[in-house]
Amino acid sequence: MNQVDRILEGALQGNRLQMEDIVALFESDEIEKMGHTANLLMQRKHPEPITTFVVGRNVNYTNICDVYCRFCAFYRAPGSKEGYVLSDDLIFQKIQETIDVGGTEILMQGGTNPDLPFSYYLDLLRAIKVRFPQITMHSFSPAEIRKMQVVAGNIPLEDVVRQLHEAGLDSLPGGGAEILDDRTRQKISRLKGTWRDWMDVMTTAHKIGMNTTATMVIGFGESMEERALHLLRVREAQDECIGNGYPSTGFLAFIPWTFQPENTNMKRVKATPEEYLKTLAISRIALDNISNFQSSWVTMGPEIGKLSLSYGCNDFGSTMIEENVVSAAGTTHKVNISSTLQIIREAGKIPAQRDTKYRTLKVYHENDTVAHDFVMQN
Repeated sequence: MNQVDRILEGALQGNRLQMEDIVALFESDEIEKMGHTANLLMQRKHPEPITTFVVGRNVNYTNICDVYCRFCAFYRAPGSKEGYVLSDDLIFQKIQETIDVGGTEILMQGGTNPDLPFSYYLDLLRAIKVRFPQITMHSFSPAEIRKMQVVAGNIPLEDVVRQLHEAGLDSLPGGGAEILDDRTRQKISRLKGTWRDWMDVMTTAHKIGMNTTATMVIGFGESMEERALHLLRVREAQDECIGNGYPSTGFLAFIPWTFQPENTNMKRVKATPEEYLKTLAISRIALDNISNFQSSWVTMGPEIGKLSLSYGCNDFGSTMIEENVVSAAGTTHKVNISSTLQIIREAGKIPAQRDTKYRTLKVYHENDTVAHDFVMQN
């Protein structure tokens, strides 16, 4: 039995992967073996052949940003003629359109805009919840929350997160994690903060009762050790949440994807679909305390999204009625509900709509279709 076989067999027996195990898997090309193990571990947590998805919309409320990440094609610097902040009325319109087609989640995120006061976010969240109490605001990355902390006069982080939560922020997406190690972060996003800055926002949210998700982006030139560290740091934070009895289930999902170099200031060779699938499988095997893994069809395309459902994913993510950040980098995979159902069924799974907390709202049986597809102006 070779080293990879021993590691995978140990994982199936309940042994936790350690640093050297994760690195060994990343250095191996036995992708199908890893996928098989990841799929078995996924089935233990989700024995029913159901793949979930959420009907959600991305609302990129501003593209003005002052952290100038080298890998981002979306942002515009403060003062740019191409910079924008959406009007409240337009945001309300986008939310109403989402609700009209059965949507339940708004992923509102943008740049770290130094010109927006903290009160802007609190007032906007309150106004949204008055008008749309049923919508789940799964919004704002840790980098945006850190900027809110700065413009609020560097008040304690917990005060910022608690005020946002009380105003109507329901959960936090895991954007901006990239690679949770400072060597790579210094190279690609020097002003975005350390890996601890990202993680402290998440653990603070867990502490006050909010759920979050976690992400990882590969393909920046990071080492296999850095990828392994990323996974271990996420697992450790989840252990902390569970072990301390926080009023939250912590990271509800993990979503790895690949860096999209088109139209950015970083010229790198795009990571292959095989590298993505391997990373997905290793993540499922290593993160034994996170239940849900989302397919990254937005970056990888629907066909690889379909394959991901046999490499550890139990969830197809969001239907993404609107998406501007990844598409700015030249990747424009758009999927509506009908094609989501089709892709999931072609993978041999039963599709089901969920909410942000992974509670099933509707199972789509064999002959079920949808009344709405999305025809909207971005």
